[in-house]
Amino acid sequence: MLKLRIQPPWRVEDSGMKVDVKTLDNGSAGVAELPDAIFSAEPRLDIMARVVDWQLAKRRSGNHKSKGMGEVSGTTRKPYKQKGTGNARQGSLRSPQFRTGGVVHGPVVREHGYSLPKKVRRLGLISAFSQKHAEGKLVVIDAAMAPSKTKDLAEKLKTLGWSSVLFIDRVVEPSFGRASANIHRVDVLPVVGANVYDILRHDVLVLTQSALDGLRERLA
Repeated sequence: MLKLRIQPPWRVEDSGMKVDVKTLDNGSAGVAELPDAIFSAEPRLDIMARVVDWQLAKRRSGNHKSKGMGEVSGTTRKPYKQKGTGNARQGSLRSPQFRTGGVVHGPVVREHGYSLPKKVRRLGLISAFSQKHAEGKLVVIDAAMAPSKTKDLAEKLKTLGWSSVLFIDRVVEPSFGRASANIHRVDVLPVVGANVYDILRHDVLVLTQSALDGLRERLA
């Protein structure tokens, strides 16, 4: 069996790179440091694919269900006598060969999720962050503070050129979450909810300075 080799202990505070911090008004707010262990790792496309498949499998409801022969409504009486009719032998009208009969080997309610090692999930998240940084689509802002109206936030994002963006904050401000809720392809997640699927399906990844501290703690 293939074993995933990860060099412990992944100290994220050892080194980092400097990036400019922006504001939602496209201004400058200083400089932040990105940990190399989180944002400069070699992106593993195979690991990210495994994590995304795992996430989507967990989302499936598994509520599809068909009725079998013992579940459909109908009489249990034998349709006609065993011999002498010239027809094939039949024991029940609820058999699958009849129009009102049950379904053979049909879908049943089940759980589609499966387990994935924590190290694989962690490496997938680090790979997603590193890939966004390598593509130049990672932005750090000072804080995710919402304007008074959704329209104002939409105009700010349009000015920045962000049509598909994921904001990650340590704790999502309720007003910012409400302002961004009605904007297409704009999502906001707390640090504990950051995941590979949402990072990859958005074009731009925006982190707040407090989110960087949260990621250091989560991925330490």
